[in-house]
Amino acid sequence: MSPRFATADAVDHAGLLDFVRPRHHMVLTTFRADGTLQSSPVTGGVDEHGRLVIASYPRRAKSVNIRRGGRASVVVLSDEFDGPYVQIDGPAEVIDLPDAVEPLVDYFRAVAGEHPDWAEYREAMVNQGKCLIRVTPAVWGPVATGGFPPT
Repeated sequence: MSPRFATADAVDHAGLLDFVRPRHHMVLTTFRADGTLQSSPVTGGVDEHGRLVIASYPRRAKSVNIRRGGRASVVVLSDEFDGPYVQIDGPAEVIDLPDAVEPLVDYFRAVAGEHPDWAEYREAMVNQGKCLIRVTPAVWGPVATGGFPPT
């Protein structure tokens, strides 16, 4: 078996979004009040404005931290553990109900496609008290893979 060499491919904004759109496994990192990191595995997508979107709840640590600090970092993973990934950093915001309902519809579409009953989905989001986190890509690393250092 040949060794697998690490890669680090720089991408522009359009290339970044093309890489992220089909990938929905992410790790969201926010910053606690004392400056330490808080990371959460999340499901996310890309909205029509090129922002990463993640459904959450208003009192979760990630939402509280973003409200306080207004920034986040997201590592977007491939379905296969050793597949390519990218880290994206940028300003972040939390959208609460009722303003979050339509953005949550957009989130669902980005992650899972069309819902069989949008009225039911909207009602469920309200009943569950959901919110939406949006992260605007400001800085990102290369799309990378693990492996041996390139020679």
